[in-house]
Amino acid sequence: MFKIVISEFMDEKVVAHLRELFEVVFDTELVEDRRALLKAVTDADAIIVRNRTQVDAELLAAAPKLKVVGRLGVGLDNIDLKACESQDVVVKPAHGGNGSSVAEYVLTGILLLRRQAYFSNREMLAGEWPRQALIGREASGCTLGLVGFGAIARETAKRALALDMRVIAFDPHLAADASEWTGIERYESLSSLLEAADAVSLHVPLTENTRHLIDAAALQRMKNSAILINAARGGIVDEGALATALREGRLAGALLDVFEQEPLMQGSVLEDIPNLIVTPHIAGVTDESNARISQMTADNVRTVLDKEGVNV
Repeated sequence: MFKIVISEFMDEKVVAHLRELFEVVFDTELVEDRRALLKAVTDADAIIVRNRTQVDAELLAAAPKLKVVGRLGVGLDNIDLKACESQDVVVKPAHGGNGSSVAEYVLTGILLLRRQAYFSNREMLAGEWPRQALIGREASGCTLGLVGFGAIARETAKRALALDMRVIAFDPHLAADASEWTGIERYESLSSLLEAADAVSLHVPLTENTRHLIDAAALQRMKNSAILINAARGGIVDEGALATALREGRLAGALLDVFEQEPLMQGSVLEDIPNLIVTPHIAGVTDESNARISQMTADNVRTVLDKEGVNV
């Protein structure tokens, strides 16, 4: 019977079904205990991870029987793809499982930060009535700039258009004549998009080319009234530069779901910024998306193991 190690949270109904077919070790504490993780994978045929478990050369060396890595999501920066390829280990991300969740998260951030009225509990309950201070702006008619125009960005654009927003996008990897551009204004450069947008949402992977893509110079190009949303990957935004821009009023607000270091530590440069919302890497995680992604990942892993001849 093949063995699957699951080191991060997964829909328990899907895990229960996997247990009917395989030997399953489901222990979310493994992501915090590297030594225990390496011991658990010594005889594993598959490992299922999210974004915190590092699947690197060390782990692969500890898991000589490993055949497949199931990724509960799409980002692969925590997985050494070259090392996996050299060991003939298949990497299977769950494409398309959380598009709706991330798109709704981005639009929620735009609505919250442009309207501003949802941050007044303390004042209201203290007997204040800050109507003038909380007059915000509508999403309708504003320009949403999407950096990267893959599947999740396109889901975001669809919802933004339904709110009567103007949608512009920059993606040098998508051909200018691609059908995906229908109804969207394609921009030739990142700098021109940053200058035009009222809200900027990032939808690119973390690579050598995208690390600190949004740095002090990029933030300087944005309107003082603009907001920035990063639900893609930590490291794409220079957090120090963003903190400075927010504190100096050179940006109206920001929403970050991902960070250069996760979890955030006390004393972060992001502390005590009133026009900043931070969340713990949950943009793509809802009850519904967790169930979808878990099932997709289980199916992906099982398909690979089936080819090996499952002994159940």
